[in-house]
Parts: sequence; structure tokens; C-alpha cells
Amino acid sequence: MDRAQAHTLEAITAAMILVSSLVFALQVTAVTPLTGSTSSQHIENQQAAVAEGVLASADEQGTLLPTLLYWNESAGTWHGATDDGYVRSGPPTAFGSVLNETFLDRGIAFDLTLYYIDDDGERQPQPIVDLGQPSDHASSARRIVTLSDDDHLRDPDGSVSSTTLSNASYPVDDADPTQQLYTVVEVELVVWRI
Repeated sequence: MDRAQAHTLEAITAAMILVSSLVFALQVTAVTPLTGSTSSQHIENQQAAVAEGVLASADEQGTLLPTLLYWNESAGTWHGATDDGYVRSGPPTAFGSVLNETFLDRGIAFDLTLYYIDDDGERQPQPIVDLGQPSDHASSARRIVTLSDDDHLRDPDGSVSSTTLSNASYPVDDADPTQQLYTVVEVELVVWRI
């Protein structure tokens, strides 16, 4: 009987140690529904890399600049867009098609914004695509693009217009009219899962 009592006491002590360790472990690690997992962090990193690749590829292939020049002077917006830019998909340009295929067709929303410095030295946004409010887990990529005085705007069909930036009413002002350089802008692509 003494032996049975010793085994019972050992079992109770072992159970108390086990329960104490579980309580301690749960208090140390706070897991909530909003806690980021390594898989969601991996997805964000992957989306950021894809966004960076899409911008770099478009710049190298020459499809980014025509999108930035797809401006409708008379309407004061991008061709066929609202004041907020394109709100349903990418612009109807080669770069816009790549954005739609790469992101929108795979359930990933995106915003594309042109940033420039105004006359007061303030950084100003000019939305090109605005598909909504990015989530907290959005990823972004940026690319610097140089615009020249002799860059031509694009017509609604995508063809080269006779109007150059130096003679256009473009949303970004000429940084120095005495130079061939029109200005330098930053293009930001923000992506997030819908």
C-alpha cells in the first residue's frame, strides 16, 4: 500500500508540473487572429519581389514610360480614367495588361501612383490606378523614371501624339524649362491580396 501511495503521489506531482509548464507556455506566447504567421510574411515578401520585378521589367522593356505619357490633356486625367485614375483595372496600355495578368487575375489588388515634387518642394501624388485601400499587409515597389522635354504624350489608341511634354498641360510641371530634362518622377506600385 505504501508503494501505491508513492506512485499516486508521483503521478500527481508529474501532472502538476505538466499543467504548470503548459500554463507558463501559453502566457509567454500570445497568439491572436491578427498575429502574422511566417507563411503570410512569405507571401508579402513574394508579392514585393514580384512588384519590383514587374516595374523593373516594364522600365527595361519600354512599357512603363508610355503608360506615364498616356495623358488626356483636355480631360486632365489619364485617357478613359476618372479623377482618381483607373478604378477597375490597370490602364489600357501594354504595362496595364501586365499588371492585370500578374496581379488582378490572381486575386491581388494594386495601386499605381506617380509621385512628383511640386513648385513648393512638396511630394505630390498623381494616381494612375486606384483599386481601393491597401491592407495592412500590402507590399510596395518604387521606380525612378526620367521624363524628357521631347517625350511625346500618347493618344487614346496608344499611338504617339504630336504633343511633347514641353508643350503639354501635364500634371507634373517642367523642372527646368532651359534644360532637356523635363523632370524626374517616382512610380510606386502597391499590391495586396483581395
